[in-house]
Amino acid sequence: MSVASRATAGVLAERLAERFLRERGLVIVARNFRTRRGEIDLVARDGPTLVFVEVRLRTHRTYGGAAASITWAKQARLVAAASQYLSTLRSTPACRFDAVLLDGLDGARVEWLQDVISL
Repeated sequence: MSVASRATAGVLAERLAERFLRERGLVIVARNFRTRRGEIDLVARDGPTLVFVEVRLRTHRTYGGAAASITWAKQARLVAAASQYLSTLRSTPACRFDAVLLDGLDGARVEWLQDVISL
């Protein structure tokens, strides 16, 4: 898969994840929050809880499924980016890290894992 087609697939995966989360009552407050230390695909509110969402797409299982791609290094970058995001707020709400896993761009094959990183 070329870099351009991977980028396009990534955008489509994030849109699928966003729609999936909205249908379950979450409110998206930011997309693609980037810092020098990492990126957060989606930031959402689930009631009073701020949710940092990592969207992972795998089109084949050669190296494991989408969940296998969230390594300890990726988790560290997510935590660092979330810390930066929280520093922009007046007060720190309850937070959690979720993952939306897609094995292909099929909206019927979405897995939502809540609280995937323990701090």
